[in-house]
Amino acid sequence: MQDVVDGDGRVLKSPASMIAVNELADNSVNFVVRVWVKSVDYWDVHFDTIENVKKRFDAEGISIPFPQTDVHLYRTE
Repeated sequence: MQDVVDGDGRVLKSPASMIAVNELADNSVNFVVRVWVKSVDYWDVHFDTIENVKKRFDAEGISIPFPQTDVHLYRTE
C-alpha cells in the first residue's frame, strides 16, 4: 500500500501519509490509508488509490476475503 501511495505524484510528501490496521473484523483485516492531497485531487486520488491497491494485491497474490456459508443437505426417508 505504501508503494501505491508513494507512486502517486498527486500525494503530498508532507504531512506524511498514514497506513494502519483499523480493524480485525470477522472476515477481513481492514486498513486505513490517509494521505494529503490538493483539494482538487481528492476524489481522483481516493478512487485511484482503492483501484491501484486492489490491482497490486492481485499482482502479489493477495486475495480479498469474503464471507462464506456452508450449507449441508441431508436426505431423510
